[in-house]
Parts: sequence; C-alpha cells; structure tokens
Amino acid sequence: MTHVVTENCIKCKYTDCVEVCPVDCFHEGPNMLVIDPEECIDCTLCVAECPVEAIFADSDVPNGQEHLLALNAELAPQWPVLDHKIAPPADAKQWDGVPEKLAMLKR
Repeated sequence: MTHVVTENCIKCKYTDCVEVCPVDCFHEGPNMLVIDPEECIDCTLCVAECPVEAIFADSDVPNGQEHLLALNAELAPQWPVLDHKIAPPADAKQWDGVPEKLAMLKR
C-alpha cells in the first residue's frame, strides 16, 4: 500500500507532511506535491499533518480522484525530492477546497 496526494494540494502545496516523512518520498512540483509510491512505506504520518486533507491511502482515494494514483507515480520521478518544510504559497488558504483544480496543475 502507498499514500497519494490528491487534487486539493494543487495551488495549496503545504509541506507539513514533508517534515514528518521518514523516507523522503515527497516530490515538489511547481504548484503541487506528489508521493513516490516506490518510496512510501505507508507509515500514515503525513495524513494527519496535511492541513487541507489532500493525502489518502491508495485504497481510500475519494471517488473521481483515482487517476491521481497514476499521476503521483508519473510525476515523482520527474520532480525533485523535497525533504524539508517550506512556506506555502501566499494564497494557499484561498485554494483549499476549490473543486476541479486538476486543470491548474503545472508540470
């Protein structure tokens, strides 16, 4: 099992989850984080730390967001590992809960 970052992370990109990850499985893109499924050890520490509730176990991904499993796996090798907390975007709170943000994903 692995965990997956879902659509609500787009344009929010809080990194509280990164700070608690014991295996550095998070990768940073321009406006989203992803989890490398090959590195994730399913410790669940990141789930509680995400202030926008964007991280789920692969078996618990919300309906309609199952495609994010493949997207995390695709983008993780392309983006650099992030192993420390950074400041979120200035407008992150405005984007929390906004539906259908996938079109805003920057690769």
